[in-house]
Amino acid sequence: MLEGITTGLTLLAQSTGLYGFLQSGGWGNFLMILVGFVLLYLAIKKGFEPLLLIPIAMGCILSNIPFAYIAGDPDPVSGQVGFIQVLYNAGIESGLFPVLIFMGVGAMTDFGPLIANPKTLFLGAAAQLGIFTALIGALLLSFLPGINFDLNVAASIGIIGGADGPTAIYVTRYLAPEYLGSIAVAAYSYMALVPIIQPPIMRLLTTEKERKIRMQQMRPVSKLEKIIFPLEVITVCAILLPSACSLIGALMIGNLARECGCIDRLSDTMQNALMNTVTIFLGLSVGSKMAAERFLNLETLGILLLGMVAFGVGTAGGVLLGKLMNKLDPKHPVNPLIGSAGVSAVPMAARVSSKVGQEADPQNFLLMHAMGPNVSGVIGSAVAAGVLMSVVPVFVQMSQMV
Repeated sequence: MLEGITTGLTLLAQSTGLYGFLQSGGWGNFLMILVGFVLLYLAIKKGFEPLLLIPIAMGCILSNIPFAYIAGDPDPVSGQVGFIQVLYNAGIESGLFPVLIFMGVGAMTDFGPLIANPKTLFLGAAAQLGIFTALIGALLLSFLPGINFDLNVAASIGIIGGADGPTAIYVTRYLAPEYLGSIAVAAYSYMALVPIIQPPIMRLLTTEKERKIRMQQMRPVSKLEKIIFPLEVITVCAILLPSACSLIGALMIGNLARECGCIDRLSDTMQNALMNTVTIFLGLSVGSKMAAERFLNLETLGILLLGMVAFGVGTAGGVLLGKLMNKLDPKHPVNPLIGSAGVSAVPMAARVSSKVGQEADPQNFLLMHAMGPNVSGVIGSAVAAGVLMSVVPVFVQMSQMV
């Protein structure tokens, strides 16, 4: 009887989280839980994109609790998977959440600044430079022992440079699904840390005089222009790049609902209820991929490093093109700071551009000017995704035939 009681107490003790932390590898789970608490601190205390960071942080914490089986492998006793894993399977692996996020972003976004000043489209395009920089960097890293990034994986890592989490998820599930968790975490981490990463780069590449540049007031944009714009974009995308139509189509559906003025209830649902619900589910799902056994390895750390480089290069590309525009057309000055908003973290990057500009001149209001390259960056990252999804499989197939 005493032996039975001892055995029972031992089994009971072995089912506790404390026992799991003390086992081999448990230190990694403990470390990742601490990372989750750091993310919560940044979100709650510092205000760094709490809508993203709080769900991601909670997903990270919950997925690293030993024997909870909330995400990842199913419970070995019941065989059931946890609720976060159900969300991940339904929304991330299927590609549904990124499309719904784009629909909500479209409903929340005013394309008026881009229509009023079309040349800001080039700033959004320049910021996509980070995508192709990271792609090349991933291929170079594959020469290191322990890292094996083929072209499919390199293209998926590169899309992080667009600072567009939904697009990164969408591309990765198509080209390199085995890396989906790591790339999603990297993309959303850098999206949330835009206020930390971008300002030093912006200040480094601009002078105080350039940061004080005041741009000309934008012309009014009519309702008809705003209705025609999403239809034009869908038409061009359908003709030239069908592989990008899922993301761009969802974006333009949301925007048309916003601008047409006759389905306000649907537009409101996309902007609020749908967007908030998907953000919660997506954040928890992404955070769950920060489980120690999947996150603490050389390849994941390489992805995080490349994502940082890509994000920095994308920011620099937009700023430098803004400086070049001033050289080519001094009569219509462009504040180079708005070029940094070409990464598609909407509207975070635009707010950062405006904030850095007001540090130099408190009366200089750049937010609406920055929204032009910001929304063009959303379109640009989706276009870059479509190009990669079309071209990369062809190159892979050609390499296998040689």
